[in-house]
Amino acid sequence: MHAGIHWRVKLNLWISLSAAMVMACGVVPAQEAAAPEALEQESEVLAEPIPPEVVASAVAAVAKLGDEVVLGRYQAAIERMNPMWKERTAARMGGMDALEKQLSGVAAEMVRQGISMISFKPQGQPRTYQVSPAKKVISENGRQTERLVFSKWLVLVPTITKFRIMREGNPRPLVIESTSYQVAISDKDRDNWTFIDGAGLRPADLRGLFITLPQEMELPPVSKREIR
Repeated sequence: MHAGIHWRVKLNLWISLSAAMVMACGVVPAQEAAAPEALEQESEVLAEPIPPEVVASAVAAVAKLGDEVVLGRYQAAIERMNPMWKERTAARMGGMDALEKQLSGVAAEMVRQGISMISFKPQGQPRTYQVSPAKKVISENGRQTERLVFSKWLVLVPTITKFRIMREGNPRPLVIESTSYQVAISDKDRDNWTFIDGAGLRPADLRGLFITLPQEMELPPVSKREIR
C-alpha cells in the first residue's frame, strides 16, 4: 500500500505531455495581468469566422509536438512553450537561466525514475477562441478603416497520453493514462503554434495572459488512471 501511495504522489509531477511543462507551468500559478488602459471593450473588438483549417492546424501541431516528446526529444517541448507563459514562469523561478536549467534536467530525471512516455495523441473536440486585440487597417464598405481586431488564435486541444513506469523490485511496469489538453496559440497571420500544458492550469491563469477570454470559461478535464 505504501509503495502505491509513493508512486501516486510522484506521478502528480509527471503526468502530462511533458514533465518539463508540468514542473514549470502546471505547478506555478500565474497572476492576473492588469488590463491595458487603452484596451477597448470586448464587444468592440472585431472577431472573424473561425476557419476549420485553423483548428486542424492546431491539432496537427499538438500531435507533432507529442511525437517529438514520445521520441525523447524533450527540448522540443521547451522550445515550443508559449513565450509569454515561459517569461511569466521564469520570473517566479529566479530568472530564465534558472528555469532553463531546471527544464534541461527533465529527461535525465525521467530516466532516473524509470518513467517513459508510450504514446501521445490529441483526442476530443477542440475549442477555439480569438485573443490579443490589436489595431489593424481593414477594408470596410470600400474604405480603409482602422479597427481593433483579435490578432491571435487560441485553441484548447484535448489529449490522451500514456506513460510506462518501471518500479524497483516489480518486473511488471505500471501504465498510466493521462487525460489533459494543450493550449495552442498562434498569430493569425502565421501558422506557428506555441503551447501551454493544461496540467494544473486555471481559467484565471489564461485570462492573466489573454484578458478578453470569457469570465465563465471552462477548461477541458484533467485526470489520470492506472491501466491494468
